[in-house]
Amino acid sequence: MNQIEFLNLRQLPARVNSEQAGWLIGCQPHDIPVLMAAKQLKPVGNPPQNGSKYFCTAEVLEACQDRNWLVRVTKVIQDNWARRNARLRSPADATDLSVNSNK
Repeated sequence: MNQIEFLNLRQLPARVNSEQAGWLIGCQPHDIPVLMAAKQLKPVGNPPQNGSKYFCTAEVLEACQDRNWLVRVTKVIQDNWARRNARLRSPADATDLSVNSNK
């Protein structure tokens, strides 16, 4: 089932997987583990670390109604990408500095 078909369902399922939770929240599926690590999203039950995660649809939809939660989620995702991008740039910047210092 694709995103449009899912979001157009007359009644959503009681629990959703990571990809579907991302669709409901408006983020990418790869952002879901970041939100879980930041304790902004909690899976149903106690799944194993490498197991499939499911989320309560009602809880996700209720959280999406809270503007403050959406602000926190947005900040967590933005901070995560800023950290990842800084790590990627930092080794390249270090090499650029050593090249420039030789001139």
